[in-house]
Amino acid sequence: MKKLCYSFLILICALFAACSRSESIESINETQLFTVPYGNFEEQISVKDLNGVGGIRYGIFMRDGFFYIVNGDSQKIMELNSYGDLLTIYYNEESEISELLDNSKRNAQSVHNKIAYPFDYAGMLSVDSKKNIYAVCSVPRDRQEQSEDETMLYSQTVLRIARDGSSVEYIGQQGPGGTPFPFIKNIYTTEKDELVVVGTSTQGVMVYWFATDGFLKYKIPVSEKSIPKLSGSEEGAEYFVTIDNVIPDPSSYLLYVKIDYYSTYIDEESKVQSGINYLQTLLYPLNIEKSTFEEPVSIPPFEESVVADYSRLTYKIPYDFLGVTKSGWKFFIIKNDDGFTIQMIQSESQKILRRHFTAAHNNILFDFMTLSSSGILTAIYLEKEAARVVWYRTDSLIESILKN
Repeated sequence: MKKLCYSFLILICALFAACSRSESIESINETQLFTVPYGNFEEQISVKDLNGVGGIRYGIFMRDGFFYIVNGDSQKIMELNSYGDLLTIYYNEESEISELLDNSKRNAQSVHNKIAYPFDYAGMLSVDSKKNIYAVCSVPRDRQEQSEDETMLYSQTVLRIARDGSSVEYIGQQGPGGTPFPFIKNIYTTEKDELVVVGTSTQGVMVYWFATDGFLKYKIPVSEKSIPKLSGSEEGAEYFVTIDNVIPDPSSYLLYVKIDYYSTYIDEESKVQSGINYLQTLLYPLNIEKSTFEEPVSIPPFEESVVADYSRLTYKIPYDFLGVTKSGWKFFIIKNDDGFTIQMIQSESQKILRRHFTAAHNNILFDFMTLSSSGILTAIYLEKEAARVVWYRTDSLIESILKN
């Protein structure tokens, strides 16, 4: 792969003018679609321990009104419609659900698809326009590999399942049957039905972009050293860079690299470094065909005010980068005490929309949220009695605002 060359370009300042800080943040209504009960049967979600939700390998993906839920604890993937009706289930032939289905007297072979590969689902998945399913899996220990310098463990792969379950294969670093990946942050499918795997490396983030035949097309390293220098920083000034996330554009060969910048905090009395200060967030488009960074966009942070000792302190907190729609809107999200706040940015038109949606975190034991290419936020909330699947029609919000 040709070496990345980097060009430094000035920031977009006009973006801030699109949304005043004094503007009130309106709410987005939640629409509950259906619930999924807990249990070990085919139409249920298996959760081993609700008190230890950190180990739950669980995710959701929505495309064209169909919902795909991966349940790592029971090694299965469920396809449901918007009413919660089970359409198809894919499961490991050696899993507990396989034994239950074999022993049952139900005649539902048309919706049952056994998978021979002995992989454990990690909770991340995506679906292309042909309804092929891509799921991140952990490979058995005897199939794991180490890097030559023994600093990285290659232990994950992407399982590709055909719509009817007739074809199953795993995709590694080079393509079908390739070397397993290092730890995978997330996977994506583009409008061209190309798979993009975003993983980690000892140097930063490594992105693998695959052609429609499943073989590697681009391999793009993104490290802190490769990020352009911060504009206006003094020579020798010390600041820290964090690569928060890297997400592909759905329609073009671009990667969006979200960078958070921090500076050291020096205590005035002791003159000793005692912490770090948040400076700003920049979103860099990386053109992978030209191997160049394009002009970055400055992402306004979330501001939270705290009153203490008759004074008001305002803290700036960077949003998390959630995704990009095919119309070019970039979504950022942050969790609040009473829900979530999202910030939607259209850098080409210099528009910013901020909205809040309520969620009772006290009742939610685990949550997972995903963004569709059309701009619909879909979430699954694991609660005490059952799992709820909801969505937030931010696509309709954007359309109505642009029309007005």
